[in-house]
Amino acid sequence: MSAWSRLSDHLDENSEGYGPLRGTLGAGRIGMIWLAANLVVTTLLTGTLFVPGVSWPTALAMIVLGTLIGGTVLVLVGNMGTRTGLPTMSLTKGSFGLRGSFLPVAANVVILMGWSWVQAMLAGVTVNFLVAQATGYSNPVLFSVLCQTLVVTLAVFGHEGIARVEPWLAAVILGIMAWVFAVAFTSYPPAGFAALPVDAGAGWSSITVLDVVIATAVSWTVLSAEFNRLARTQAAGMVGSGTGYVLSTVAAMSLGATAIGYVVLDGGEAVGFDPTVLVAAFGAPLAVVIFLSVMATNTMVVYGMVSSVVNLAPSRRVRFLPTALVLGAVSVLGSTWLGLLDQFTGFLVLIGSLFLPVFAIMLVDYYVVKRGAYAADILRGHGGRYWYRGGVNPAAVPVWLVGAATSLVLTYVLPSPVGATIPTFAVSAALYLGWAVAAGRVVAGRPVQRHLSDAADEAHAPGAGPGRASALDGPGAPDGAAAPDGAAAPDGCGRAGEAGRPEEAADAPR
Repeated sequence: MSAWSRLSDHLDENSEGYGPLRGTLGAGRIGMIWLAANLVVTTLLTGTLFVPGVSWPTALAMIVLGTLIGGTVLVLVGNMGTRTGLPTMSLTKGSFGLRGSFLPVAANVVILMGWSWVQAMLAGVTVNFLVAQATGYSNPVLFSVLCQTLVVTLAVFGHEGIARVEPWLAAVILGIMAWVFAVAFTSYPPAGFAALPVDAGAGWSSITVLDVVIATAVSWTVLSAEFNRLARTQAAGMVGSGTGYVLSTVAAMSLGATAIGYVVLDGGEAVGFDPTVLVAAFGAPLAVVIFLSVMATNTMVVYGMVSSVVNLAPSRRVRFLPTALVLGAVSVLGSTWLGLLDQFTGFLVLIGSLFLPVFAIMLVDYYVVKRGAYAADILRGHGGRYWYRGGVNPAAVPVWLVGAATSLVLTYVLPSPVGATIPTFAVSAALYLGWAVAAGRVVAGRPVQRHLSDAADEAHAPGAGPGRASALDGPGAPDGAAAPDGAAAPDGCGRAGEAGRPEEAADAPR
C-alpha cells in the first residue's frame, strides 16, 4: 500500500466528518470549544464596524441582544446534533430531502469558503503589517497565502491537535483581550467612550447593528451540530454551547467596539474592519491574538467544509484526503482576493439571507413537524421517509427561496423598522409550518429520538441481516413510495402515536 493510500485510509478512519457520532464531552469542554472557536478576529473586527456609527453603549446593548437571539437558534440546531449524532448539513436531509439537502450543503461550502478567505486575509494583512514595520518589506497577498496554506496543513494533518490545544489558545487569547480592555479603560474612562459623538453619515442604526450580530450567530450555526454532537448529553451541549458562544461573542465584539473607540479618543480615524489600525494602537500582543485565533478557527472552518462534502452522499462515500486537498487549494487561491474585506458587511447579509430560512425550516421540521425525532432513514442515500418527491421536499426549497428573497428585500429595497433577520426567520418558519399542517405532515404522538450511531452500527454489524443493511444503504422505495413521517420504518423508530420502544429511550442523550 502506498503512503498516499495509508494516509487517506487513516484520515477516513479517524476523521469525525462521516456518519453519526456519539459524544463524550461535558458542558465545560463544549463551552471551551465554543469559546475558543468564536474568539476570532472576524468577530472582534465586526465590533469595530459599529462605533461611531452608533453610540458605544448602544453598540454594546445590541451586541448582547443580538447574541442572545442568534445564540438561541445556534443552540437549538446544535442540540439536534447531540440528539442524533449528525453534523448540521446532514440534518438538512430531514427537512429538505436526501437530494434537496444538496442545495444548503452547496451554500454552506460557499459560505465557509468565504469565511476561510476572510480570516486568512486578516491574518496575512496583520503579519504583513508587522513585517513591514520591522523590515520595510510588504506583500499582504503572499502572507495571506502562507497563512492559509498553514491552515490547510493543520486541517488535514493536525485538526485533532488543534481541537486539543484550542482551549489553551482560548485562555491565552482571553488574557490578551483583558489586557487590551485594561489599556483602553485606564487611558479613558467608560464615560469617555459613551460620550463619543455618533457619526450619522456612517449608515448604521441600532437595528442594522442587531441584524449584523444575529447574522454572525447564523454564520456559526452552520457548524453548531458539528461541535455539539461531541457532547455527552443534551444539557452539556446546550449549556456549553450557549455559555461559550454568548461569552465569546459578547467579549470579542465588545472589545472591537471598545478598541475602535479608543483609537478615536486617541485622535485616530475610525477605520472599521482593519486589523492594522488596532495593532498600531495596541501593539504586537493584539497581533498575536489575531494570528492564533485565525490558525485555530480557520482550521476548524476548513475541516467543517470537508465534513459537509464527505457527508453529502452516504451511499457513495467521499474520501476525506482528496476532498480536503481540493477545497484547501481553492481556499488558498481565494485568500489572494483582498478586495473581499471591503465587502464584509455584504457577506454577512448574504449569510443571513441564505441560512436564516434554512435554520427556520430545520427547527420547525425537527421540533414541531417531526416531534423531535429523525429516523435512521436519514442515513440512506435513496428512498425512505425523507425521499419525499424524487429526493426533494417540495415545500422546503420554495420556502427557502421566499425566505431568502424576503431578507434581501427588507435589507436593500424596503428597509424594515425591525430589521431583516427576525422577519425573515418568522416568515420562513410560518410558511413551512403552514404547509406541514395543510399537508397533514405533522407527526402524531411523541416518537422517541434514537441516537443514530446505534442504527448505523447495527446496520453494518457482522450479524445484521440483509434487511437491516438494505434499510440504510439499499435502493429503497421507488419515487413517491416513501413512508409518511411517523409511519413504521425498518430502523424501528416509533410509529405515529407511539412513544417508541422502552429500550430506545435510553439511547438518546438526555
